[in-house]
Amino acid sequence: MRVYIGADHAGFEFKQTIIEHLKKTGHEPIDCGAYTYDADDDYPAFCIDAAVRTVADPGSLGIVLGGSGNGEQIAANKVPGARCALAWSVETAKLAREHNNAQLMGLGGRMHTEEEALAIVDAFLSTPWSEAERHQRRIDILAEYEKDHVAPPVPGAPA
Repeated sequence: MRVYIGADHAGFEFKQTIIEHLKKTGHEPIDCGAYTYDADDDYPAFCIDAAVRTVADPGSLGIVLGGSGNGEQIAANKVPGARCALAWSVETAKLAREHNNAQLMGLGGRMHTEEEALAIVDAFLSTPWSEAERHQRRIDILAEYEKDHVAPPVPGAPA
């Protein structure tokens, strides 16, 4: 599977480790930067590039890395059509794929050991989308909002 991966300085070392792991496990990692360590770099460019390329390549997945994964996930989610979930455990990585059909995950380079991070990556990449109707309905609601910026009605809201 093709996997686009972008990281700032805080995720740089983990990115290199993940790229090597992906190669060893038969995946095709595509490095979206940072290409050199720069303690003053800014994550948006790397994460947006990874998200743009993932969305444009159906069937691929993406990983964005930083210190916590929070800002990186936010940046990736600014790309139309991107669904990036912050994964902090094997369970959240699996649920991101099963329930949300996330194409990308955010991962905190300062939050995990190498062993934990690789287990989270493997869980994300190996878990299929459930295709459950209720989950697709929710994704469709979000996609519609992304397109027209009209909020869905709130069930049970007072008139």
